[in-house]
Amino acid sequence: MSPTLADVSTAAVPERTGGPQGPRLVPALTVISHPLPRRVGERLSLDALPAGREVALSRNGPDFSRPGAVLGQPLNDPFISRKPLVLATGSRPGAVRLTNSEGGTRVAVAGSPLEGTWELSEDEVAAGVPLELGGRVVVLLHAMEPESSTAPSDALGMVGESTGVRRLRQHIQRVADLDVPVLIRGETGTGKERVAQAIHQRSRRRDGRFVSVNLGAIPKELAAAELFGSQKGAYTGATQSREGFFRAAHGGTLFLDEVGEAPPEVQVMLLRVLETGEVYPVGGTAPVKVDVRLLAATDADLEERIRDGRFRAPLLHRLAGYDLHVPPLRERREDVGRLFFHFAREELAALGEAHHLDNEDAWAEPWLPAPLAVRLVRFGWPGNIRQLRNLARQLVIGSRGQPRLHAEPRLEQELEVAAATPGAPVTPAASEPGAEPRAGATRRKASQVTEEELLATLREHAWDLKASADALGIPRPSLYDLIDKSPNLRTAGDLSPDEITRAFEAHAGDLDAMARHLEVSRRALGRRLKELGLTPRE
Repeated sequence: MSPTLADVSTAAVPERTGGPQGPRLVPALTVISHPLPRRVGERLSLDALPAGREVALSRNGPDFSRPGAVLGQPLNDPFISRKPLVLATGSRPGAVRLTNSEGGTRVAVAGSPLEGTWELSEDEVAAGVPLELGGRVVVLLHAMEPESSTAPSDALGMVGESTGVRRLRQHIQRVADLDVPVLIRGETGTGKERVAQAIHQRSRRRDGRFVSVNLGAIPKELAAAELFGSQKGAYTGATQSREGFFRAAHGGTLFLDEVGEAPPEVQVMLLRVLETGEVYPVGGTAPVKVDVRLLAATDADLEERIRDGRFRAPLLHRLAGYDLHVPPLRERREDVGRLFFHFAREELAALGEAHHLDNEDAWAEPWLPAPLAVRLVRFGWPGNIRQLRNLARQLVIGSRGQPRLHAEPRLEQELEVAAATPGAPVTPAASEPGAEPRAGATRRKASQVTEEELLATLREHAWDLKASADALGIPRPSLYDLIDKSPNLRTAGDLSPDEITRAFEAHAGDLDAMARHLEVSRRALGRRLKELGLTPRE
């Protein structure tokens, strides 16, 4: 019996508990950015933490290594202190506690400076938390599945070593040499066609053709001719015979992308050929036998479309001989560094500037600035890998001829705003002996919040005062006091009507954009707009 989605889709989604679906995930550190670009992607398993032992991270140890490699080396950055950042188990299951040594390396947790001891929950670790060390090296604290000797050694053309990607590779190898149809599910931009190509290249049909078709782009009036071929003169405009995609893929693989967008008429045609193995060319009088391995992909919820009557259940059952799920980029943040540098190298090579990534001088300034690396790893990536590739191209071309990567203010703002959305805010843990951490933010004194941290947190949370107060671990009244006392901040009440009106016109009434531009509370700005008779755009 063919596996169901429930059986195999979890191949790309990490679990935090053990059991029949796999071993328990353990915390790990993966290098996202380093002055020596070849170090990106190296990682350190923190399997000592579940065993109750501490890990002391410093310039001289422990060793980071490539997945599968035997030997490794410490971070070795001269700006990272020999005094360690100590990682230990937290007060709750799966939590990780960070304690910075006095006089040690300057550390930032998800962009906020670390002072004393912070505790990260199991959910935060599972989502991935970037640690910035000395303003130069960025490592991601995340959860990973312990390496297995049975893990595929072939990367299958995929960049990354996250748990989701490693499991996906395993399932590709299990199904590739079979002739069963495969349904590949995943969000747009996750690389579903790359998965289909990997299956074809490792199948018995590897010497045959790989034909890719976007079903969402075929008009229903031409679907039969496009898919199954046509005879000359079969319809107006048919000046010559057409082979059709099914016959073109005979002996090979046919990849049907966006199968969820297929019109009802096309769905009926597909079901017929899947059941009979025969196609009827338009204008032909006899069926033609075809030998095709069918792979299909979709970002749609086909089960929901079946309930709505927009997709045929028998077709889904025919397509899903084996079901694969491609994880979104936000679920594989430890791969962001390697993917970014992979795409950046391609773009740099095209510009004749690939030497930027061949640096071996440990004292040199990082080509990818640490704050930008943090933004990249915290970004939500709604467009997934395709969006990351486009951004890498934008950054590389925008920095052409410069010694280091530079992001325009517009790009930095986009990354900063989006960085506030995924996951829960990282909050400091109680450091007093015997203190009982609570769910959410642990309270601390407003006097512990620096001016730099205050401004960074407000910008990160798009001037949402409640979210900012929660992230800082202080009550909202204390946040109001800090804003009032700050020489660098103002409130919506400080804005003149002319300034508000100009911002309203410049941003076409977009309240969120106005709040970011004016750097004031969104809610308070909304009240000022109402007072001035201006209606913000929803």
